[in-house]
Amino acid sequence: MGGKYKLLPQILPLFPNNINTFIDLFCGGGNVAVNVKANKIYATDIQKEVIQFLDYCVHNKSEEMLNSINKLVNTYKLTKTNKEGYLQIRQDYNDGNKSWDMFYTLICYSFNNQIRFNSKGGYNMPFGKDRSSFNPALQQKFIDFIDNLKNKNIKFLNRDFRQLKIDNISKDDFCYLDPPYLITCASYNENGGWKEKDEKDLLNLLDKLNDKSIKFALSNVLESKGNSNDILKEWSKKYNIHRLNVKYGNANYQRKEKDDSTTLEVLVTNY
Repeated sequence: MGGKYKLLPQILPLFPNNINTFIDLFCGGGNVAVNVKANKIYATDIQKEVIQFLDYCVHNKSEEMLNSINKLVNTYKLTKTNKEGYLQIRQDYNDGNKSWDMFYTLICYSFNNQIRFNSKGGYNMPFGKDRSSFNPALQQKFIDFIDNLKNKNIKFLNRDFRQLKIDNISKDDFCYLDPPYLITCASYNENGGWKEKDEKDLLNLLDKLNDKSIKFALSNVLESKGNSNDILKEWSKKYNIHRLNVKYGNANYQRKEKDDSTTLEVLVTNY
């Protein structure tokens, strides 16, 4: 949920042409980090399970990983309709078998392939009946992703965005941020996830980057289903706002009248 794969044709052309170090502060599944052109890439996220999985991907072969996943699929007899098999692998994962392949296989068969943990740390996404599976198309994407990582100088780190050391960033580097959206409801925003304080801390960090002439791009939502992020709207007035849409184009929001779409997703840049 929230992955930027489908928006890459809009987002990547808006990035600077020459990037020394690319810093992805909310990397999630790594869709942007693995597709960007840069000499070096640091991808961070606060979800330690995701970072552990991605770090494993960097250091292991896709064929071996694929075999491990398929063994679990067979062991638990996972299909689009076998809810009992899904509940069993979820239970075993929560009981302590937290290997990378258990985690990824869970995601493949979870509702909408989402990740969610309860307040006690238990994985609690429901079964993705008739929809979610480790199908051939997903297997090929998995292979392509792992193989592409081998061509990148990339490092995954389990960090909170507030741990970023601005003094270590130069003007040739570039920061991309795709944080949880304050006004939307998603699995990553449950259990007291993203609050106004987090939003303000993030915007303050971006102002500090701007003061040091460090380029950044922020993915976010200004409006969603009748809700408005007034904090972000007011702050973003001093920067450039590029409206994103499902037609894989882009336009400057400040120059284009709003339409009737329920979600207004944008990319905010300081260049």
